[in-house]
Amino acid sequence: MAYNLKQTLNKEERLPPGHRMCAGCGATIAVRNVLRGLHEEDEAVITCATGCLEVSSFMYPYTAWKDSFIHNAFENAGATCSGVEAAYRALKKKGKVKNTHKFITFGGDGGTYDIGFQSLSGAMERNHDMVYVCYDNGAYMNTGIQRSSATPMYADTTTTPVGSESDGKAQNRKDLTQVIAAHNIPYVATASLAFPGDLYDKVVKAKSLSGFKYIEIFAPCYTGWQFPAADTIELSRMAVKTGAWLLWEAEYGKMKFSPQTERLIN
Repeated sequence: MAYNLKQTLNKEERLPPGHRMCAGCGATIAVRNVLRGLHEEDEAVITCATGCLEVSSFMYPYTAWKDSFIHNAFENAGATCSGVEAAYRALKKKGKVKNTHKFITFGGDGGTYDIGFQSLSGAMERNHDMVYVCYDNGAYMNTGIQRSSATPMYADTTTTPVGSESDGKAQNRKDLTQVIAAHNIPYVATASLAFPGDLYDKVVKAKSLSGFKYIEIFAPCYTGWQFPAADTIELSRMAVKTGAWLLWEAEYGKMKFSPQTERLIN
């Protein structure tokens, strides 16, 4: 079925208003688009690494999430979700659980590229049936805009300031999606907020496959990147149009570029 923007936007919000994320936050837009890829009858368990998304959407006993939500430490989001998924399979086999659930983890680049990579890699190696979504804003935004391994070379952060004594971050950005693809999991994809149809299709495909799936979404942070909040989508669009952010997917190791990137190459 072709992507229908109006129909998709009319779905009930699973992360409705009431959280404390910044207006124009790329992470929030990413999450809302991912959850719209679920069917209304889908029940979901959401795990979330510590970060902007967690601290601003969940403060016990209050939550902005409609689905079951588990807050994880930075380093164990992958482990927690894989443990819950394994327990669910065991209970399902014993007939103690009747409903069908989807398991989704959200993490920023700090909790994915760096601190949480060990548990993420373990979950991939065991091929748990879950979807891991990284909202990549290129730094540790929640704790003061420090550089992460996802930060591009020469970028200005509070720990790699640009000035007379420094040119910004000295190291190249880690190519994590290729590292993840090397785990030979069923599905890996990149996406952009500026192309919601492409993102929606990738989410739908991911949740339809068994085993571990990974989606990384380019999620500009206007606080850390210092641009007007209203330009989040435009920055996302320009990143794709200039080739700074490539859109692609790999299903069982077979990689192909999305049309928005394919046009740049050809």
